[in-house]
Amino acid sequence: MLTFFRSFMTSKVGLFVALAFLGLIALAFAAGDISSSGQFGGVAGGDRVATVGSRKISTAELSQGATNALDQVKQENPGLTMKQFVAAGGLTDALEQLIDRAAISVFGAEHGITASNRLIDSEIAQISAFNGPDGKFSQTAYQALLQQRGLSEAAVRQDIADSLVARQVLVPAAFGARMPKGLVSRYAALLTERRAGSIALLPSAAFVPKDEPDAAALAAFYTAHRADYTRPERRVVRYALFDDTAIRNVPAPTEAEIAARYSADKARYAPSENRTITQLILPTEAAAKAVLAEVTAGKSLAAAAGAKGLTTATLGPIARPALAAQTNEAVAAAAFSATPQKMAGPVRAAVGWALLRVDAIEQKPGKTLGQARGEITAAIAADKQHAALVEFSAKVEDEFDNGSSLGDVAKELGLTLQQTDPLTADGKVYGKDAPAPAELARVLATAFSMEREGQPQLAEIEAGKQFIVFDVSQITPSAAAPITEIRPQVMADLMLQKGSAAAKAAAEKVQAQAKKNSDLAAAMTALRVAGLPPVDRLEISRQQFA
Repeated sequence: MLTFFRSFMTSKVGLFVALAFLGLIALAFAAGDISSSGQFGGVAGGDRVATVGSRKISTAELSQGATNALDQVKQENPGLTMKQFVAAGGLTDALEQLIDRAAISVFGAEHGITASNRLIDSEIAQISAFNGPDGKFSQTAYQALLQQRGLSEAAVRQDIADSLVARQVLVPAAFGARMPKGLVSRYAALLTERRAGSIALLPSAAFVPKDEPDAAALAAFYTAHRADYTRPERRVVRYALFDDTAIRNVPAPTEAEIAARYSADKARYAPSENRTITQLILPTEAAAKAVLAEVTAGKSLAAAAGAKGLTTATLGPIARPALAAQTNEAVAAAAFSATPQKMAGPVRAAVGWALLRVDAIEQKPGKTLGQARGEITAAIAADKQHAALVEFSAKVEDEFDNGSSLGDVAKELGLTLQQTDPLTADGKVYGKDAPAPAELARVLATAFSMEREGQPQLAEIEAGKQFIVFDVSQITPSAAAPITEIRPQVMADLMLQKGSAAAKAAAEKVQAQAKKNSDLAAAMTALRVAGLPPVDRLEISRQQFA
């Protein structure tokens, strides 16, 4: 049959049929591409990486899923790059997770298990990240966070819908699941099983060859294991700190400014009086008068209140306006017209009738302009210094925006630039067990997000009080260390690998001898390798082993 087809394809008729068939194939591919994506190319003729039933997983979903997975892994390994993540199989894992979620969602849809829009809305409203300042769901915060993360609302709703369907499908499936009693009994019985035998260990180090490999073998090993010698990205940060002491020639407060501040804070410098008051609230005026009579007769207010199942309350020290706001004007007027240790009332309170006793009076004399001049002058001077610092920081940002370098601005300010050792993204000095300078804690993430060297920025260390100007003076990308710098380490790893291979071969030889009913200790001795640990005898139950 094969000979027939070969001879047919070499004939004129066969050649014509073959060309026509190839044309049909090309036309089919083109038509499929155009109908799927409107243009030639793409993955499987469209923007998709997998299809689960009628559900298509797009390249955008895979890209977002891989990015999210990388961000999670970076919390434990900040120096990990996307290239390393993909090489370690992270992209495949992300795709499998997307396929699993889509499969559960499609299964649910086929069996009438779905998530309605109202249910999705309720789930979104419960996510605290979308809450506004009042603690309730904010559409503005919701849209802002989606924009910040580069997510579309449709993608977020689909993700929540998949989670809701998965919850409805998987939780009932797992509820009440039980293992058969016979299987449980046999599994439990395994824990009492005891075994006796011998264990022989063959360390790789004992089989390391004595002769070192040549340069070609070393280079080949380094090339094959380059990823094992990858160093994290390092950055050198230049920075300088400054506060209001960097601002000079701030004008002193004028007499007009001092007078205006005194006038604005007139209530603060006016004489004031605070009183400490004991208050008892009774339900009726008659009851209040009865208690007042008992107190007038010599009974204490606390005792009279206790006899009726009531308790007194202590207010203050409190000023009259504050007391009026807390109770009402009538109560405040009565309290501030009474003499110390005397009763006042009964007075109509917000709830019931009040009896009042003034326990103490604190009178604070006011201050004249002359008396308050010192503290007002200091306050205005501090405000001016702070305003000058904020204005100065804005000027620095303008200079950076206009192309000034960090060195230029530091020279203009009279600041001394400091430079760190190479730092890693986790906030440590590369090659040393030491943290980055504490003052860089708030700006280190920004420094590692800069695309290139020499992009100066300004940031606040302490709001309104201390600022930092900084840039990245050197970026060393993540890459494998040159073999010339780590030759001893590469050599040791290669020798250990050779020793491991030799140890495996020796172990297989000992295993073969043991299968022939040879004594394990004798088989180990026959290897004639120095430094091997002795054979151990072991008798132990499975439970003890676990």
